[in-house]
Amino acid sequence: MNRQAQAAVLFLVGGAMLHAGTTSLYLRYVKAGLQPLLLAAGAVLIVAAAATAWYELRRAREARRRAETESDAGHGDVQDGHEDDGGHGHREPRISWLLVLPLFALILVAPPALGSYSALRSGTALQPPLAYPALPSGDPVSLSLVDYAGRAAYGHGRSLGGRTVEVTGFVALDRGGTPYLVRMALNCCAADAQPVKIGLSGKLPPVLQPDSWLEVTGTYSGKRAEDPVNGGIIPFIDVTAARPVPTPKDPYDESWNQ
Repeated sequence: MNRQAQAAVLFLVGGAMLHAGTTSLYLRYVKAGLQPLLLAAGAVLIVAAAATAWYELRRAREARRRAETESDAGHGDVQDGHEDDGGHGHREPRISWLLVLPLFALILVAPPALGSYSALRSGTALQPPLAYPALPSGDPVSLSLVDYAGRAAYGHGRSLGGRTVEVTGFVALDRGGTPYLVRMALNCCAADAQPVKIGLSGKLPPVLQPDSWLEVTGTYSGKRAEDPVNGGIIPFIDVTAARPVPTPKDPYDESWNQ
């Protein structure tokens, strides 16, 4: 690519990053805490694009001015109506502009968040929590799926104190039809997302659709299973009520490594 094309691609990449960073689109790619860095990177790319375009414009003006000076001095070398280089600069292959197509896809199409297909093919990322903070007052108490899973798997439900809890996640069904509630946990971006799973037992809806989001209300269950992928612990929750909810703005869970 020539410098004009480089400037255009830099501008488009920077614009796409700013577009993603100023909307909820960026949450499909990176964790929420990286938004400032994403915005800063987009701004830097746009400034670099502007600087590249300005430099190329200045260079072209200087070359044109030099050519006019040489022509006035009688040094213009013209043969058969063509300049000594044939009157043609090196033309860049037009196919290189296909590089911008993924950028338009980023701007126009929001990719779906990772769901049950990825969750069932990856082992649970559940880790022992560092501590068990006291639960807030009120009943039922709203917990992240990762928080409930850690308390149930490694604290054996003691820190739950027999409380009724509310947990939200998407549905995944294994080959045997066992239902799980899942959240994908992030270290930094969607590329390293791993599932945290809890099994569902008790009063379940008659039909469970994979990848649909549910808010379940229930109590600690001593039942647990072994993840067939990595042998990790999958604790269960005894469901007393469940209702469908919209996909959250941020579909990933970041609490597991905080």
